Amino acid sequence: MADRNTVDLGTGYDDVQLRFRSDEQAGIAAVTVDSFLDQPDAEAVRVEPGDDARDLLPHLSRLRLVEVNFPSFGDGRGYSAARLLREHGYTGELRAVGDVLVDQLRFMRRCGFDAFAPDAPLNEADAAAALERFDHVYQPAADEAVPIWSLRHG
Repeated sequence: MADRNTVDLGTGYDDVQLRFRSDEQAGIAAVTVDSFLDQPDAEAVRVEPGDDARDLLPHLSRLRLVEVNFPSFGDGRGYSAARLLREHGYTGELRAVGDVLVDQLRFMRRCGFDAFAPDAPLNEADAAAALERFDHVYQPAADEAVPIWSLRHG
């Protein structure tokens, strides 16, 4: 991992600690939603808790990176933004940034996040355990997991 003191863009550290994609990581700076909408060549955006991710839907084809900021672990609006983008066809990198805790990783993955840049580094063993803890899910989400009721009843 890079030196955490060298990549501060003013909104928190942008070092990606966990990434679940095989393509090259986008090395472009994310702009605010308002700036993104005003810049026809922007390819990366940072969604803050007060932003409406639906504003991005007409522009999904040009997006390479969407960062969703979690200023507090208790603010769950980013989960909704991620799921909305994935359900509308966004296939680029969806990165959770900010106050991301190991307990949240599995739920964030289910909502469609495939990269994580937490403010504080996560313990790698704890992260792996959190992601592998449960074999089955109970409801459909933005991921490929089949709910257990569907497995039982077809």
